[in-house]
Amino acid sequence: MAAAGRKGHLAIVDMKTLNLIKEIKVRETVRDVVYLHNELFFAAAQKKYPYIYNRDGTELHCLKEHGAVLSLQFLKNHFLLASINKFGQLRYQDVTMGEMVGNFRTGSGRTDVMQVNPFNGVVALGHSSGTVTMWKPTSAAPLVKMLCHPGPVSSLAFHPNGHLMATSGKEKKIKIWDLRKFEVIQTLPGHAKTLNFSQKGLLAAGTGSFVQILADFSGSQNHSRYMIHSMAKGYQVGKVMFRPYEDVLGIGHSMGWSSILIPGSGEPNFDSWVANPFETSKQRREKEVHSLLDKLPPETIMLDPTKVGTVRAARKKEKPTKEERETEMEAAVEAAKDTDFKKKTKGRNKPSKSAKKRKEIIYKAKKPFLEQRMEEQEMSRKKQKTNMETEMPKSLQRFVRQKAT
Repeated sequence: MAAAGRKGHLAIVDMKTLNLIKEIKVRETVRDVVYLHNELFFAAAQKKYPYIYNRDGTELHCLKEHGAVLSLQFLKNHFLLASINKFGQLRYQDVTMGEMVGNFRTGSGRTDVMQVNPFNGVVALGHSSGTVTMWKPTSAAPLVKMLCHPGPVSSLAFHPNGHLMATSGKEKKIKIWDLRKFEVIQTLPGHAKTLNFSQKGLLAAGTGSFVQILADFSGSQNHSRYMIHSMAKGYQVGKVMFRPYEDVLGIGHSMGWSSILIPGSGEPNFDSWVANPFETSKQRREKEVHSLLDKLPPETIMLDPTKVGTVRAARKKEKPTKEERETEMEAAVEAAKDTDFKKKTKGRNKPSKSAKKRKEIIYKAKKPFLEQRMEEQEMSRKKQKTNMETEMPKSLQRFVRQKAT
């Protein structure tokens, strides 16, 4: 676990033995901290710039292009570090090559509410206007912009399956959204400064000196209060986060860090190919190589990742242009001119008769093109007439000359 304090304290703790591995003082404000692809590297959003450190506390990189960052997120399948700074600029940086993949101005002001959807890798931002925008690194405009609250959005969280999103606003409402239909499925009373979903779908909401746990054990998308915890001596809760594969909730507050037991919150059966708590250094190196080989390009981030690998539906046949129709008609006329007639008996093979027959063949070749042109002219004339009628005021439309029937 990586912990960061507002006064510049960074610490790494082994959560199996609860032993302190390393702690450093950076002597400036630390706003956020996030692990990169494994537990050997982490990024800290400090006063001026974000920095990348290793497990020993050695500074590896200073990311000056990001500016004064308020929140950090890491996309582990794409090896992208996403940040939002105090000017409302969203940046994506590839940590393998150091390349800046995306740099966008959100246009919605300063915000520190940012989360990544684990299902599709889309980054969601909560703004002071009450909207939540969803972004990908290859688009300068948001994929989705939804009005979630009448006031500022204070926090948001995604369910592990990626289909549910919880948001809280300053008007003391917690809303749970279905992202497949982009509609509210439940509204709960209460304010939340921080939200977090567990692996089993329990929702932790922290505000002031209270933490409440909401659960949906029936599977009917109807969350109700499961547990409530009050902090000692009125400590102010800053952030809550569930420990994966454990029934433990970590609480960061004004006087440090605490943990409480939440039965049924963690996944009891871990997959050693995904997360192995007993992995050796050799296994970790192998896993890092495999994850780099399986790294996904930024173009694969989309709202519906199941579309990747499917065949695009056939488009409707577009209408040919005027020039294309003219060339088709000329080619048909040339083909009609070159037709050979069967030689008949004497007296039935006159030049006038063959010329007349050739004329008929050319007319038949032209006929479908001429009929199509007349139909289009008739359609455009009707459209023009209806446009004229709709443009006129209602009181004068009765004076328009009617076509004789």
